[in-house]
Parts: sequence; C-alpha cells; structure tokens
Amino acid sequence: MADEEGSGAPAPWTATVLTLFPEVFPGPLGVSVAGKALEAGVWTLEARDIRAHATDRHRTVDDQPFGGGAGMVMRPDVVDRALAGVEDRPGPVIFLSPRGRPMSQAVARELAAGPGVTLLCGRYEGLDERVIEARGIAELSLGDFVLSGGEVAAMAVLEATVRLLPGVLGNAASDSEESFERGLLEYPQYTRPAEWQGRRVPEVLLSGHHARIDAWRRAQAERVTKARRPDLWARYADATETATTDTVTKDETP
Repeated sequence: MADEEGSGAPAPWTATVLTLFPEVFPGPLGVSVAGKALEAGVWTLEARDIRAHATDRHRTVDDQPFGGGAGMVMRPDVVDRALAGVEDRPGPVIFLSPRGRPMSQAVARELAAGPGVTLLCGRYEGLDERVIEARGIAELSLGDFVLSGGEVAAMAVLEATVRLLPGVLGNAASDSEESFERGLLEYPQYTRPAEWQGRRVPEVLLSGHHARIDAWRRAQAERVTKARRPDLWARYADATETATTDTVTKDETP
C-alpha cells in the first residue's frame, strides 16, 4: 500500500461497497480483528446506496427482463451512475455473481496486495449485462449456490482479505498454517484439557519435539484434504510431483 501523501504512513486499504442495503454494513466486519483494524485505520469501509442514483420518484433500480422470464433485473443506467460516483476509488471493481471466478485464498491475497476494492452487490435476477461489458467489471463467486443478494458475499470477501493486511493478525505466522495456504486443509487443533471425555490429545503434540509435531501436522493436513476435498488433493499432489521432478532435474543437470 502506498504512503499517504506527505504523512509517511501507509495509506489505508480502501473498501467500497455498492448495495441497495448499505445499513447492513459493517455488520460482522465491525467486530473482532477486522473491526479492530477498521477502528485503527488500517482499512476503510464505505457502503453506498445504489438506489440514490435512481431518477424517478419511486427510486426504481430494476425492471422486467427483455425476452420474458421470472424476476427483475437491475438497470444498467442506475448502476452505471453509482459506479461513476466511485471512479476515484482504488483497486478493481468486482461484481459478486454465481458465475464469477471462484473466491479463494489466492484471490484474497491478490486483493490484500492491492490498494483496495469496490464490490458491487447484485439483487433480484442479476445485473444488465451491458454495464458489465461497458465497464469491464470482473465477477467473483462465493461458491456454487445462490444468495438473495451480494451483501453476505461481499462481507465474506472483505473478511478473508482484511485479515491478510499487514498488522491485522496478532500472530504473523498464524495465517501461513491455515486451510488453503499450502494447498491443503488445516490439520486438527487441540487445547486444554489434555484429556476430555476419555479422549486424549495426540501424544506427539505434548512431546515438545517441533520436527515431529510439524511432520504430524503435515500428515494430518494431507489425510484430511485427501478424504474431504479430493479436488484440492489432486491439485496438491500434482504440484508436489511437479516440484519434486523439477528439483531432481535441477540436481542432475551437469
């Protein structure tokens, strides 16, 4: 993040949300680590009302779809005016949509490495395609399911991203061991008491032998990933095999 002009301090990461329901923000983003970082000025959040850019007395933002069909579609002219009002905001404009690029830890890291983001929350049956094309808006999906609107998805994207900003997490090493950071799900976690309802914590975690603990955690992460997310496991296995092959080839090069 660039320094604020003349201050020498990092400029805050800037999040702008365009929504029909600005009153729901910050919601969960105002508590815990994200909320503390927001209060400390590490990042900023502004929710803007798309409906403020409607021009009729009923503040209409949607209309019936051409070609027929159920539901309503958000009007391109209204949304375009809302977007014009935030053209000075840093970072990409992203429309939360089920047909978008899947949200992932890698995407969160990409966003956290930039100056900020503008998230456009859809409602009804979606957004007129012409404004997406005209402005080259990227699309991002939270998963293969449908929500009533993009607000919950926007909160999830911001939560995943903000926690990666410098200084937000208390333990800088903690995020590197979480699910997806190494292409694996996270290993099982345990805390006190050492025995609970007849179930004991694995002895290796009580050994104090860091190399053995690391090996156990890696093995457990691999086991859980292989059992629960075969898609992740396949990508991880391919990447590991490729890395091993590259290393062997490099070592054998005269």
